[in-house]
Amino acid sequence: MQGITRGLDLRLTHLTRFADIPQTIDLNNISRIALDLPLRRLFDYRIPEGAPAPLPGSRVRVPFGRRSLIGVVIENTGESSVPEAKLRPIAAVVDAVPVLDAPLLALVRWASDYYHHPIGEVIASSLPKALRAGAGAVALQMLWQVTRSGGEALADGRLARSPAQRQVLEFLARHDPVRQDALAQHLPRWRPAATALLKQGWVQCETVAAPALSNPAATTAPRACGSAPTLTPEQLEAVTRIGATLREFSTYVLHGLTGSGKTEVYLQVIQQVLAAGGRALVLVPEIGLTPQLVRRFEERFDVPLAVLHSALTDTERLSAWRGAASGAARIVVGTRSAVFAPVPQLGIIIVDEEHDASLKQHEGGFHYSARDLALVRAQRAQVPVILGSATPSLETLHNVITGRYQRLSLPRRAGQAQPPRLAVVDLRAHAVTAGIATPVVQAIERHLAAHGQVLIFLNRRGYAPTLLCTACGWVAPCTDCDARLTVHQRSGRLRCHHCGADAPLPKQCPQCGFEVRPVGQGTERVEERLRELFPHAPLVRVDRDVVRGQGDMDAALDSINSGAARILVGTQMITKGHDFQNMTLVVVLNADQGLFSTDFRAAERLAQTIVQVAGRAGRGSRPGEVLIQTAYPEHPLLQVLINEGYDGFARAALAEREASAWPPFSRLAVVRASATTAPAALEFLTEARRLAGAPRAVKLLGPVPAAMARRAGRFHSQLLLESPERNALHRLLDDWLEQVGELPGAHRVRWALDVDPIDLF
Repeated sequence: MQGITRGLDLRLTHLTRFADIPQTIDLNNISRIALDLPLRRLFDYRIPEGAPAPLPGSRVRVPFGRRSLIGVVIENTGESSVPEAKLRPIAAVVDAVPVLDAPLLALVRWASDYYHHPIGEVIASSLPKALRAGAGAVALQMLWQVTRSGGEALADGRLARSPAQRQVLEFLARHDPVRQDALAQHLPRWRPAATALLKQGWVQCETVAAPALSNPAATTAPRACGSAPTLTPEQLEAVTRIGATLREFSTYVLHGLTGSGKTEVYLQVIQQVLAAGGRALVLVPEIGLTPQLVRRFEERFDVPLAVLHSALTDTERLSAWRGAASGAARIVVGTRSAVFAPVPQLGIIIVDEEHDASLKQHEGGFHYSARDLALVRAQRAQVPVILGSATPSLETLHNVITGRYQRLSLPRRAGQAQPPRLAVVDLRAHAVTAGIATPVVQAIERHLAAHGQVLIFLNRRGYAPTLLCTACGWVAPCTDCDARLTVHQRSGRLRCHHCGADAPLPKQCPQCGFEVRPVGQGTERVEERLRELFPHAPLVRVDRDVVRGQGDMDAALDSINSGAARILVGTQMITKGHDFQNMTLVVVLNADQGLFSTDFRAAERLAQTIVQVAGRAGRGSRPGEVLIQTAYPEHPLLQVLINEGYDGFARAALAEREASAWPPFSRLAVVRASATTAPAALEFLTEARRLAGAPRAVKLLGPVPAAMARRAGRFHSQLLLESPERNALHRLLDDWLEQVGELPGAHRVRWALDVDPIDLF
C-alpha cells in the first residue's frame, strides 16, 4: 500500500456514535467497551462503586440484553450520552494485565479506523478464540508440596497402614515441589491418596502461573546452535544496512532472485536482534511455508519459538499466544493474523513473500492486509520491517521508486547455482496429449535420464474442469453457482470449487442419455498421463485434494527432497519457498489463464507465479530449465519476462498502471453485497450510491453484478470507489458508511467494505 505509514494520526471518530449532548457523571467511573458485534460504536458501562477502573486493553464481562458478553476496555471516562440510571455495571474484570498492551490497542484502533470496520470485530480477529470466550491469558498449574507435619508423619511411620498415601508422600518428598501433571504421569491413581493427605494437612497445593513455553532458554541469552554460511557481498550489505537501523523505523525491500539467500539475511538480522535483547515477528503467507522456516530457525537458534496459524487447535493457538505474550518466545512466526500477536520488546518485523495475496484477509467482514499493518506496527514500535520477495508487488516497487522504501537487491543465487533458462513451447505448433506438448515430454525424458527431477505446474486441481455430453452439448453445472462442476475421476465425484457442492460422477448425460466425457486438464489428469508415459519414475502430486494436513505436505516434500520421487505435479502450493536441490526441469502447463483477464492485477499475478515456480529449478549445482506452454508465445508479458526478467515486466506494468490510473496511482475501495435475489443486492448498492451523491475527487463505478454473479446460492454485486487522493476517499467512507448501514435494505443483504482490494470480481 503506497504511503500506508502516512496519516497515522487518523482518529477513531466513527467509533463512538452517541447522542449530541453528553451527560457528565462522576469522573472516570465509566468504561467504553468494544464488543464483538457488527456495530460501529463503543458501549458505555459503569464501573462498580469502589472497584478499580479496568485498564484499557483488558477484558471484562458485561451484560448485553439478556446475554453476557466478553468485551475489551478501550478507555475510561467520566462522560456518557447514556442517562446515569440506564448505565449497566461491569459484571466482572477478566484480566489484571491487559491482553492488548498500549501499542497493540493503538494498532487495532488504527486498523478499525483505516479499514472502517467495527472495532469489536477487529479486536476479535486479533485474539485467539479461547481468549474471546474468557480463557485466562496466563497459563496456570497446580504445585503439590509436603508440609512440615507431612514430613514428620513420613518419618515416624504413621502411614504404614496406607501404602497409597505413603507412595504419594514419598514421591512428593523426593521431588518437592511437584507439578500436578507430573504427579499424574508417575502415579496414575494418585488423586484419592492426595486428597486424604490434603485433608490431614500433610500436603499442600497451590495454583501458580505456568511457564508459557517449556524451553528454559526463554529467559537466557540467545545462543546460536548452527553455523552461519559465508555471506555473499550483497547479503552482507543487506545485513549491515538493516543492522545499523535496528532501533529506528525503516522499510527495507529485500528483492532477491529465487535461491539468492533471503532467509539467511533474515536469520543473521534476527541474531542481532536477539543479541540486543529484542524479539522478532515473522509473517509468512501460507501455513505450508511455516514448518520449513521454523526448522531453519530451530537449527540456528537455541531459543523458544511461538507459531501461530489457522491449522492449530484452539488450545494450541492459546498456548502459542501465551508464549508470545509472556515474552518466553523470542521469535514469533505466523500467517497473517500473527500481525496482531503480542511481542514484548519487538525488535524486527519480517514479511516473507510480501507480494502474496494470502497476506490479505479475504473472508469475513474485516478485510485487512497483514503486510500493511506490519508497516504500521513497525513504525509505531520504531523498528525496521523487511519485505522479502523475488517478485515484489507493484505497489511495493512504486514505494521504492518514490523513496519511501529502501531496496536491497540479491541479484545472484547463493553458491554456484545459476538462474534457470526460460523458453516457451508453442502449443499451435506441437501435438498435445492430456495438456502436455510433445517437446515437454521429450524434455522430461531427457532430465529423468540425467537423474534430475521434474516439476509440472498446473494451477487447476481435479481431473478436468468440465464434463461434457458429446451429443447434446450438456455441461455439468453447479446448481448454486454460475460455474461448472469439476470432474474428480479417482473419487468418482463432481465438485464445485467455489461452494463445495458435491455429486456423483454420471456415466451418461442426464438430458439425452448419451456418452459424457471430461474436457480439459487438472492435476489429477496430468498425473494419470505422466504415470502412463513414465511408469518407472515415482511421482507425487501436491494439491488440496491430496494434501489434507501438514503431515501430508511434509511426506510429499520429504519424498522429493530424498529423491524417492522423480516427478512432482502441483498447484500454487509448490510455487514458492521450497528448496528442491535436484529439481532441474520446471514446466508451466497453462500460462494463458492470466493473459486476457479483465482483472487489472492478472498480469502481475501471472508474472509472479511464473517467476516463482521457475525459481524451483536449478537451485543446486546443476543447471535448470523452464518451459512455458502457451498458445500465445509472442505475448508481450511472456516476451518481457523471458528477455528482461521480472524487473523489466514491472517497469512496463507500472507504466500501464499509471496511464490507466490504477493502483498504485489511485486508491480503491469496494462495497460488496450479496442477497438471495439478484435485484436485492443491486438495489441496495444503487441506493448506497445515491446517498454518496457526487463527492469531490471520488469516482463511483457501478453497481454491477460480480464476474461470478451467483455463488453458493447467493447473488453478488459490487460498487467500486476510486480516487487519486487517499484522504478524499477516506473522508467519504467515514461519513457515508453510517448512512449506508441505516438503509432499509441493509438488513436484507450481506454487505462489506474492502479498502485497498486486491481482488475485483
